[in-house]
Formats: sequence, C-alpha cells, structure tokens
Amino acid sequence: MNPTSLAAIVTGGGSGLGAATAHALAAKGAKVAVLDVNMDTAKATAEQIGGIAISCDVTDPASVEAAIAQARAAHGVARICVNCAGVATPGKVVGRKGPLALENFARVVQINLIGTFNVMRLAAADMLTLDPLENGERGVVVNTASIAAFDGQIGQCAYAASKGGVASLSLPAAREFAPAGIRVVAVAPGYFGTPMVLGMPTEIIEGLVASTLFPHRLGDPAEYAKMVMAIVDNAMLNGTTIRLDGAVRMPPG
Repeated sequence: MNPTSLAAIVTGGGSGLGAATAHALAAKGAKVAVLDVNMDTAKATAEQIGGIAISCDVTDPASVEAAIAQARAAHGVARICVNCAGVATPGKVVGRKGPLALENFARVVQINLIGTFNVMRLAAADMLTLDPLENGERGVVVNTASIAAFDGQIGQCAYAASKGGVASLSLPAAREFAPAGIRVVAVAPGYFGTPMVLGMPTEIIEGLVASTLFPHRLGDPAEYAKMVMAIVDNAMLNGTTIRLDGAVRMPPG
C-alpha cells in the first residue's frame, strides 16, 4: 500500500515510537492524525509533520469514537492505523508490600491490550466502508506488542500479559478481515530509546545496552517506524508478530 495521500491515525503519536511513525508516514505523503492523551506532545508532533493533533484516551470508547470521527472529518477514513499507545508499569505478583494491587494489573491491561483492541475495532469498522485499492486492500492495522510477550521478566506480569494479548490478536483479526482486504500485523520491539526507557535510572539503561547483541545499543524509534512502513508497503505481511529486537532475549530479571 502506497501511503501517499492516504489518511492515517497513530495512537500514542505524541512521543517515542508513535511520533517516529507519524513522521515517517507524513514523509511519504500520508495525512496523519496524531492521537494522544498528552495534547502538548501531540500538538508538537502534528505541527512538525503538518498533521492534526487529537485528544484520545484509548481506554474510553466514547473518546476513541470521537477521535476517529474528528480524524475522518479532517482527512477522510483512515486506511492506516498504527497503535503505539501504552504503559510499562512494573510490579511483582507478590512484592514486599504483599500482592500486587489488582487495579494496577488491570490498568496496564486496560491501556495496552483493551485500548489497542478498542482502537482497532473502530478503525477497522471505518475501513470496511471503503472501496478496495487496485490490489484489493482496504486498510492495514499495525499494533505494538513487545518482546516481553515472549520473554517477560520478573515484575513484568501485567506488561507481558497485555503485550502477549496484543500479539495474539494479530492472527484471528487478520483472518476475520482477510475477505475485506484489511491486514493486521503486530511489531514486538526490544529495547528502544523511547521516553519510557530513557526515563529509567542510568544504571538500568546501561544494563539494557550491555545485554544487547547486534546492534549493541538501544533501538532508534525511527527503526520501528521503518518496520511500520515496510508493513504498510508489503501486502504479504499479515496475521503475524514481527520481533524487532536485534536478537536480544530478556533474562528472567
């Protein structure tokens, strides 16, 4: 799919992987709507790429419906949907203060998994109203999983469970939408230099870098964006989860 002149929505588009993806899509001529709960960062990204910033809480059905409607009114129905909104709140199942508060586990799952599904279901419903392109495609959804879905560490039960769910969504959703020409793919990044990671203590960041293989560094969000662009371009990428991790495998903790 050639993104030129096509409408695209990117959740979590104000920073990190989402911002890099918004930049990459706009550079190829897509009309990008940057969706984020943080309007300051969303506006900054949108101004840089000539897109629009829209307030969106992915956990709230009404908020997502309104955001997609606003994007549709500005750019038309989005053929490209990239879900990058997420959190990585750590917590052991049973820590020094006792069992993990259930609401803490639920919040991570609500944002990462249910939020991703919430946006995907509404974006796909819109895509189904479109005429197919010359190759039969109507749209593509790219969801952000994590290598924690497969290598979850101690203290990552909520995060790993939520990202495992995102990875598992790919195949059944792709199968459902295949007759309509809508693809669904997940990307599972390893250690990337996002605000989420760069906000960690220096010793933790140094430990992450030390465990990488090749490239021996944190991933650049622009490299995630390149993968998204490859997925958009290649119609054979469908119903799968792609690890983007430089061959790193996370240790138990």
